[in-house]
Amino acid sequence: MKDTLDAPAPPHPLLAAPVAPTLLKLAAPNLLGMLATTAVSIAETAYIGRLGAEPLAAAALVLPLIMLMGMMSAGAMGGGVSSAVSRALGAGDQARAEALARHSVVLALGFGLFFTLVLILFGRGVFGLLGGQGEILHQAVIYSAIVFSFAAAIWLQNMLASILRGSGDMVGPSMAFLGGAALQVAVGGTLCFGWGPAPQLGIVGVGLGQATAATIVTLVLLWMLCRPTARVRLTARGPLKRELFGDILKVGAPALLSPIQTVATILIITAIAARFGTETLAGYGIGSRLEFLLVPIAFSVGIASLPMVGLAIGAGDVARARRVAWTAGGMAAAGLGVLGLFLALVPGLWVSIFTHDAGVAAAASLYLHFAGPVFVFFGLSLALYFSAQGAGKIGGPLLAGTVRLVLVAVGGLVLVKTGAPSWTLFLLVALGMVTMGVVTAGSIAITPWGPKTPVKS
Repeated sequence: MKDTLDAPAPPHPLLAAPVAPTLLKLAAPNLLGMLATTAVSIAETAYIGRLGAEPLAAAALVLPLIMLMGMMSAGAMGGGVSSAVSRALGAGDQARAEALARHSVVLALGFGLFFTLVLILFGRGVFGLLGGQGEILHQAVIYSAIVFSFAAAIWLQNMLASILRGSGDMVGPSMAFLGGAALQVAVGGTLCFGWGPAPQLGIVGVGLGQATAATIVTLVLLWMLCRPTARVRLTARGPLKRELFGDILKVGAPALLSPIQTVATILIITAIAARFGTETLAGYGIGSRLEFLLVPIAFSVGIASLPMVGLAIGAGDVARARRVAWTAGGMAAAGLGVLGLFLALVPGLWVSIFTHDAGVAAAASLYLHFAGPVFVFFGLSLALYFSAQGAGKIGGPLLAGTVRLVLVAVGGLVLVKTGAPSWTLFLLVALGMVTMGVVTAGSIAITPWGPKTPVKS
């Protein structure tokens, strides 16, 4: 009996499954859940757009910080969680995987509290620096206060989903986010416009929709992880260990630089767009929302590759890990490239959803003409970023983000100093995406992930 109890856990099925079909199978539920989240973004932008140009411009000021928190919790720290959990499972250590889940919850609560305090205390100053003034600044502060008061719920939902994804469960989180998306659209629209007996709260109602959905999704994911049948079960019992925090943070903490780079890039572009006027700022906000349509494609494939890479690294099969990474990168590049090119050719299909203001529509269309054709590079870099997290080797993608940030910062300064026309800003955005994709791919190609052959058991 003792020998049976002490026997190692059987190998995870993802360690032997065919790469491309398995990536597609894992990515499908992720794509469904992420597209639902994207639909929410579209709906919310449409809601706010019907309130007028000033609320739309206010939302454009807050959006980069909402993106920052989402990318940090789901992509950076969430990737650190998925990487640590998948590597533990790949090595056959179930107890460690479950202890890592407990530590992830503590980290989520800490980061959530940090975001709440910073944005409540300093939000007005931040949005003022980005060019917000008058009524635009006032509405940005109110919208931000509602959303970031529930930052802990947003962090928890994304970190809990990362635990499930790290175990190879892509369906559970996707279904939870799908339901949450429907709830967010319904609550946000009802409170924004005062449908039925509800009060008409405008942009505040949209923020309350986000807060409500995040809270409900968090409760659902907690239930999934506390069930006896969960692949990695979450329990409150057990000590907290520095070494386990370190296992998550050694990938998650450096990865925090990536969303900071991304959002800093967006903030620079937003600040420049604001100096071209309200129409350009609102138009950029609409155009950049296309990323919410495209990012889920790259995210779904990239996040599917993360546990496959992590499990392979944990088992010592580096060749398989690299094969997974390049396959995922190719899939994401193809998906984003086709859709981005299509919308660059017919931008009206996207822009008309949000506005009928001629000036705003012209600015948004101009953005899509420049950015759409190069989303192929954007998709490649995003998918490879998640694969690199699975391997615990994210230096290359971080370098790529740094190069892009410097390019946009220096280029943006030149545009402001020379009084360049607005189209040059959108050209700069496109050049930044191309640079990030090329540098990411090159760095992945030359960075060693470990021995080239599987470790023999």
